[in-house]
Parts: sequence; C-alpha cells; structure tokens
Amino acid sequence: MPDTVPVIPGSVLMRDSRLADRAFQFMQPFVDGEIADETLKLILDDALNFPIPLIEVEENIYSLELFHGPTLAFKDIGARFMGRVLPLLNKGKKDLVVLVATSGDTGGAVANGLFNVPGVRVVVLYPEGKVSPLQEKQFASLGGNVQALAVDGVFDDCQRLVKSAFDDKEIMETYHLTTANSINIARWLPQAIYYFHMYAQLGENAVVSVPSGNLGNFTAGFLAYKSGLPVRRCISACNANDTFPQYLISDNYKAKPSVETVANAMDVGDPSNFERFNYFQENNKDDIRKFISGVSYSDKEILETISDCHARTNYLLDPHGACGYRALKEQLLPGEKGVFMATAHPAKFAEIYAQIGMDRPRHEVLEALRDKPVQSLRISSNLRDLRSFLSEAF
Repeated sequence: MPDTVPVIPGSVLMRDSRLADRAFQFMQPFVDGEIADETLKLILDDALNFPIPLIEVEENIYSLELFHGPTLAFKDIGARFMGRVLPLLNKGKKDLVVLVATSGDTGGAVANGLFNVPGVRVVVLYPEGKVSPLQEKQFASLGGNVQALAVDGVFDDCQRLVKSAFDDKEIMETYHLTTANSINIARWLPQAIYYFHMYAQLGENAVVSVPSGNLGNFTAGFLAYKSGLPVRRCISACNANDTFPQYLISDNYKAKPSVETVANAMDVGDPSNFERFNYFQENNKDDIRKFISGVSYSDKEILETISDCHARTNYLLDPHGACGYRALKEQLLPGEKGVFMATAHPAKFAEIYAQIGMDRPRHEVLEALRDKPVQSLRISSNLRDLRSFLSEAF
C-alpha cells in the first residue's frame, strides 16, 4: 500500500475527459519518479483502448459495464496496465515469472495482457472444475509463455499457493518472481480509475454496489473514495461466500472454506484484500462503517434476480452483477442514484441461463475459443508440487 493517499484534483471528474486522460490524473501521483509522464500516458492510452459505458437499466439504477476489453471482464483494466508496466520495470533483469491464482476472470485477463511479452513467463493456478469452460479456455489454450495449472482444490488453495511461494526461501532465491493477483499493486491500483469515470458520467448522490469476492474491486473503490471521490456510500455485494458481510455485522473476521456458486469469480472464503481494507479503516473505523455495508445472496436469489431484471427491463445481468443490482434494489434510498459494477460479459457464464429457461448468451470472442484444446497440468494444493513444476519448467 502507498504510505499516503494523494487527493486527486477535481479535474479528474470533468464529464468530457477521455478515459485515458482521467486515468493519467489518477495514476501519476502514485508512480511519480518511477515512470515518466509521457511514458505513463502512452501506457494508459494503449491499455485503456476500449469503452467503459454507463448504462441505465431502470430509473435511478445504472450498470457500469467493465467487460468491453479483450477478455470481456473488468480484470482487463488492471491486467493490461500491469502487462505494459512489468517489462518496463524489469528491463535488463532475468526472466520474470508471474504467478497468478484465478477464480475465473483474472487468469484470462492476465494471460491476455502478458501473452508473448518478452522476458515474462506466466503461471495460472485455478481450481480444477470450478471455473466455467470458456473462462478456462481463455487462459489454458494459449500456450506460448502461459502455462495453466489445474489445482486439486478451491480458489483459496490457489491463492494460498501463490502467497506461500513468496514465503519460500528456495523459490525466491531461484526465480525472479512476482504475482498478477491484486496482491500486486500494479494490477490493483488501476481499478480505482473507473470509479472516477463512473462518477463523472453520473454526478451527485451516487451509491456504488460492488460484486465482491477477493475484495480487490471493493477496496479499489475505497481507495478512490479516500482520494476524493464524492460517492455517498458503497455496498459490498457477495454470493454465499459471506466472510466480509459477516465481519461487518460482528466485527470479527473469520475466514471460511469457500462455497461453489453460480457467481464463481466471487467464490472466496478468505479474501486477501481484507488486509487492505484494514489498512484503510485503521483509527477511522466508526466513520468508515457509516459509509459501507455488506450483503450476500444465495444461488436461488441470484438466478431469480437475473430472470426478474431481464423480464422487466430486457437487461441481461451476469451472476456477479446480479448481486450488485439486487443490493441496490433493496437498499437504494429516495434521491440516490445507484451504480453496480457489471464485471463480466454474461456469455462467460452461458451454462447457467438454461437453469432459468433463458437463451444462452453468446459473444464472438468466446465462440472463437470453443474448439481450442485446454493445455493445463494437474497439481495438488501442496507447495511441494508447485515447487517441482517450477524446477522442471524454468
């Protein structure tokens, strides 16, 4: 985390600013002295070369569509920035090995952002059988400098393996290692950009509802708030993995084994970004608790929400966005305008729509993957297996 959080100038909220210009105003104070301004502008122009539209779903409820990047998920924003920064900062050193754990969308975004980048090798760890088939193909069919490892376990096991690798003296002495999870601030920090982009389009009295799993998206929004984003409040909308909402109720953080749900990218029982949230709330807990709330929904409630919203508005929610939308429906107050983060294109979860009698959504980017073979290796959730893979592969 940065030692201090800079206050972002009000010009970042100018309605007519380009996304990349807005991004530069936010990012520059954090990288000043490390990356030249002109280089940073070029990186952001290249990384953020797709739209992030704000769509009115119904009166006073809007969707911020974050899925118009190359892998159709909000993770493209941070991954594409990181993919352009890592080679710049790593120049002249030995090959960089990037470990990344994914519950669905992170793996595809990172693999795409770093595919064939010189001097970078990517290792994606994912819970076998617990990501959608098309999500798996986004990172496990590339080959080249990307290797997928199917872990016998859940996402929390994959995340634990990545963290354990950084605590392992043998691994750290042998490899030039980094991560592309939101543990890496270069992946996490750019996610705050679209909160400013949202507010510039919507204006005052905004309430933000964030589908939450590992809490990276939520804490990025909280960073934006600490930097001067004048939103009224923020809701963390979870699936049945309700560790964070329960913490907000009890003030007792208790990690749980993750539960498999239809909103698979949020199947996290021990969110690593809780540590960032704790950093923010230190010595300021009472004020922060007035600003945030948490809620969780069952699979049944998520599917009902998708079906009901589509029948009334003709807007198709993905299962993660459905949590954010439902939270606004239940909690929005008169005079407020609600925005939920639509984190991934519905076509990435096509299999679940049949459960509620809806047509399978499609997207040409994903259709092109259907016939590609998965190239992954199976490992256990023991660090010994990851260490063995690294020694053989690198």
